[in-house]
Amino acid sequence: SKSAKQKFRNKLRKLTRRNRPGSFKDIVKDINRVTVGWINYYRIGFMKSFMIEIKSWLNHRLRQLIWKRWKKVSTRYRKLKQLGIEHDDALKMAGSRKAYWRLARSKTLHRAITNKKLEQWRLKDLILLYER
Repeated sequence: SKSAKQKFRNKLRKLTRRNRPGSFKDIVKDINRVTVGWINYYRIGFMKSFMIEIKSWLNHRLRQLIWKRWKKVSTRYRKLKQLGIEHDDALKMAGSRKAYWRLARSKTLHRAITNKKLEQWRLKDLILLYER
């Protein structure tokens, strides 16, 4: 139902607040716990399109959270270089004054923090969980 989907989205929104304390591992562990429980409870329903939508929205929220935690320009530049972004693109991105949500949509940040990278950081794939 719409209310169940909204409650799920609100839980994820609360877990991925930009000012949330704790390490990224703790955040991912909490997200995994909530998503696995929710998917196991509502597994019977037909919600693959909703899972695709939530997965992309959640990855966007996590990129925003990561970008906010890299507070300084030098940290952002260094981390982007570590993740394989070229010098010019990393410098342009690190010095940008645009908002976190907008920058989380940029191609550069998507190349740096891919979905595969998020899975390496222990985030479970919602679509695979649902299809299993």
